[in-house]
Amino acid sequence: MSKHQKHQHGTFSWTDLSTSDVAGAKRFYGALFNWTWNDLPMGPGMTYTMCKLGADDAAAMSELGAEQKKMGIPPHWQVYFTVENVDEATKRVATAGGKVMVGPMDVMDAGRMTVAADPTGAVFALWQANKHPGATVKGENGAICWGEVLTSDPVAAGKFYADVLGWKLDAMDTPGMHYTVFKAGTEGTAGMMQKPDMMKDVPSCWMTYFLVASCDATVAKAGELGGRVLVPPMDIPDVGRFATLMDPQGAAFSILQAPPAK
Repeated sequence: MSKHQKHQHGTFSWTDLSTSDVAGAKRFYGALFNWTWNDLPMGPGMTYTMCKLGADDAAAMSELGAEQKKMGIPPHWQVYFTVENVDEATKRVATAGGKVMVGPMDVMDAGRMTVAADPTGAVFALWQANKHPGATVKGENGAICWGEVLTSDPVAAGKFYADVLGWKLDAMDTPGMHYTVFKAGTEGTAGMMQKPDMMKDVPSCWMTYFLVASCDATVAKAGELGGRVLVPPMDIPDVGRFATLMDPQGAAFSILQAPPAK
């Protein structure tokens, strides 16, 4: 377990859920991850809910905006990567072949952010912290532990993120799969893989992973709570046991059970 009041440049530091039903999402994730809530007013009719693990901020959720609904954007988890200077990083997005969608903009006194898409269409956010560093806990059950981009073009995506975030790319070839670990300095913070054939009609996207004590028990609990299994539990040698789930509102996320300590 690690506590954070600051995140290193380039690291996966925050995630939030945009959902069609905040009350339903609270019931699901509260039971699944043992989260509690801190509702923060953000303006007329707007609330940003902090998902708490004890006293720590683990994630957040909010209602999909009217414009998002009009555009047909479904419920989804968004990943955030900490940068030292969001304005400079945003300039690199454009020059590296990505698309700036929103920002840079200040989020009150919490920080400054940009929402962007890589050249293959995967959407992510850049975060320059002020009073809100991002997740104040990682590596604990119910907290974020990994981000992963599923992309139609790993070569183009890899070059883009190296240019924008300064990531080093560490290729890991396993039977039947080519996987790339993104490193911020010496720390592995996210990964990348080619979209599988079963996702050929799904746009390139980022996936949030949460750590759990038991992958199989969490999958069973998610089913009882109205969730769906997209990828059933499976083992990854030396990494752990994972599954991909969908909440009752339609947002996909993954869970990871760490391997036993050696």
